[in-house]
Amino acid sequence: MKVDSFLLTLRRPFVADHFHDLPGFIEARHGHNWEIAATVSLGDEAQTLSFEAALDAWVDAVDYTLLNEQAWLAGRNPTAELLAQWAFEHLIKASLNPVSVRVREKANYWAQVRGFTSPSRSVA
Repeated sequence: MKVDSFLLTLRRPFVADHFHDLPGFIEARHGHNWEIAATVSLGDEAQTLSFEAALDAWVDAVDYTLLNEQAWLAGRNPTAELLAQWAFEHLIKASLNPVSVRVREKANYWAQVRGFTSPSRSVA
């Protein structure tokens, strides 16, 4: 039997601060030891390096930053849910097929975005 694709999951830790300042959700600046776990569908193992590079680029952009200053999060409270969505869209822009992205904010708090996309899907 020939395999058409396989799923690969990578996890990366990162450290970042954030605060919440929108009505109904206000919290002082604080930091977390976050973790991202992203799963993509790959056509062959040669795409593994592209996946690693894309995920590492996203982590490098947020690691040791104040998330509220990130342009992608402008006007929104930086939550695990939004970070997962942002990373998912970043992987699409890198011509990958993300299946899911999970972001852990605390030991008992994860947010996950799921979906299957094709490389031709356009994300603004």
